[in-house]
Amino acid sequence: MAEASGARPTPHDRSPASASALALLTGFVRAGVRDVVVAPGSRSQALALVAAELERVGAIRLHVRIDERSAGFLALGLAVESGRPAVVIVTSGTAVANLHPAVLEAHHSGVPLIICSADRPVELRGVRSNQTTVQPGIFAGAVRLERDVPAPVGAPTELDAAARLARVAVAVSLGRDDRGVPSPHPGPGPVHLNLQLTEPLSTAVHLDEAPTPDPGDPVTTAATAASASVDPGAEGGPKGALIAAGPRTVVVAGAGAGPGAEQFARDGGWPLLAEVTSGARFGPNLVVASRELLNEPGFGDRIERVVVFGHPTLSREVPALVQRRDVESIVVAPSGIEWYNPGRRVRRFERAVRAEPQPTPLPPGAREWLGRWVHASRSIVDAGLPQTLGLMSGVDETGHVSDYAAQREYMRAQLAAVREPVSRRMLVDAVWAATWPHDRLVFGASRLIRDADRAVTGRRITVHANRGLAGIDGTVATALGIAIASGGVTRAVVGDLTLLHDVGSLLLGVGEARPRLQVIVGNDGGGTIFDALEVAGSAETEAFDRVQFTPQAVDLSALATAYGWGYARATTRGELSDALAAPVDGPTLLEVPLPR
Repeated sequence: MAEASGARPTPHDRSPASASALALLTGFVRAGVRDVVVAPGSRSQALALVAAELERVGAIRLHVRIDERSAGFLALGLAVESGRPAVVIVTSGTAVANLHPAVLEAHHSGVPLIICSADRPVELRGVRSNQTTVQPGIFAGAVRLERDVPAPVGAPTELDAAARLARVAVAVSLGRDDRGVPSPHPGPGPVHLNLQLTEPLSTAVHLDEAPTPDPGDPVTTAATAASASVDPGAEGGPKGALIAAGPRTVVVAGAGAGPGAEQFARDGGWPLLAEVTSGARFGPNLVVASRELLNEPGFGDRIERVVVFGHPTLSREVPALVQRRDVESIVVAPSGIEWYNPGRRVRRFERAVRAEPQPTPLPPGAREWLGRWVHASRSIVDAGLPQTLGLMSGVDETGHVSDYAAQREYMRAQLAAVREPVSRRMLVDAVWAATWPHDRLVFGASRLIRDADRAVTGRRITVHANRGLAGIDGTVATALGIAIASGGVTRAVVGDLTLLHDVGSLLLGVGEARPRLQVIVGNDGGGTIFDALEVAGSAETEAFDRVQFTPQAVDLSALATAYGWGYARATTRGELSDALAAPVDGPTLLEVPLPR
């Protein structure tokens, strides 16, 4: 990195704020950061302008959002997809508070995130100074590290201290300690740097070349350590406690479980009950209809042991199983701030486990246990599918229509199928089928993710959802971050209230990336997820609708036009197929009306 010649400012001409901002952000780049999200403000101007200069020389990708809440969730999506911490820069006051939802989600889901909030110097706190509140501690216990950094004054040691702080922040956000040593508890998560800044708040900064990551930067080091987490003593298998064969066992994979849960179930010869966002919903042991079978005599009541990976959030049956006194529950999490422990009944927790690979074919008892679950699940799922046209009378196995009457019947059936109104099952099945392994699929915390979890078959595709706190906050912004970081096609399946809750994130400013994102809105006019509450059957209808269902009649076509997004509407199976088959060349909104 070199300073330009001529009349451009030298390091000695810069304000302490700009010099410190340059050292800090350059330190982030050297530590492996690639994405910086800026929400504009006066107090943070030095940080924002340095970020713009780093983008100009190709050191970072800069993203600008006017809404701090959207900025936080955009950074969350960037970090989830890339595995690198994203940096968010905001000004002081309520700007910082608007990041709290994204910080909480990152905290509970273990996503690396670095918050850089600008602040007044400490002497201006508590005296009603404009746009000043107590920012240190604003995120309470939801950050892995917090530093309240004194305002720079131009001292010789400040720049080195800022660079060191950047490296520490990146390392801690990735689940390592402030020396870069692996720290499995509490694992990856958010970091808050509260930066006191005094006037002059900025001066011009110009770079002739881009800083580059240092050898052994924290991001590369963490990624290498994760890929090398193999125990040579376990014949190449993952490290961890051995879970022996024996009891009738099922493996539950919740959000974030990852493919290791599928491998564990396959090694042990056990049924795999994998949620749609688990990253483990594939393989020969997958049981899609897990909710039904957990309640079915001869299945759920015969379970003697359950091994839980990730964070199960999509059913009541799983926590009920874990709490049963006649079931041994083992919860596995490589890191995290809390253990999954419904009812506080779990007695065994492990950071990693392994199963001894079973012989092929499985022993008779294990084969019977696994086979009953898998075959019964397939029967239940298949029963919910529409009859295929090829099975109708007059159509042979080659698709040939044998006579004129059969031709007419066949054409009527085809036309009826194309004109069939879209149902929730049809919608999630169609989106799931349209998603390729290199695509990304995002689910909002609406009814549709539960419909998908009940129905979609096994496929090894990348699925994201904000399941740390399972809120609808920032789903559009998160999907935008995932789409930008992946560079490919991303589809987000959300309910209408999930979209409207984050409608501000549709705003993509001039010069901002317009990724290949299709937001698919299942529009049933309100919060039908609450119709499943027990109280819905006894509460007064008008009151329930007003405070729970919250009906809406927003014109989504006009909304898309206002924000410059493409728009399409699909009311039938044929229209849905066409919309999902169309190229996704930029941000588009696909509205799918659904019955309540």
